[in-house]
Amino acid sequence: MNHIFIVEGMTCGHCEKSVIKALLALDPQAKVLIDRTNNKVQVDSDQPREALAHAISDDGYEVAS
Repeated sequence: MNHIFIVEGMTCGHCEKSVIKALLALDPQAKVLIDRTNNKVQVDSDQPREALAHAISDDGYEVAS
């Protein structure tokens, strides 16, 4: 499934890598695309949306939607 999240607090490349790492820890086969300019994180994963959002927020970023 394809999930799109609005994530606050990603300000640099390190932030992007951190979010990607957190999501891949949950689902190593996930495909993650980040558009930092628009605060969007797109995740193609079979994991539930809530679990993906939780992985992002546990990494210190606010998931707005």
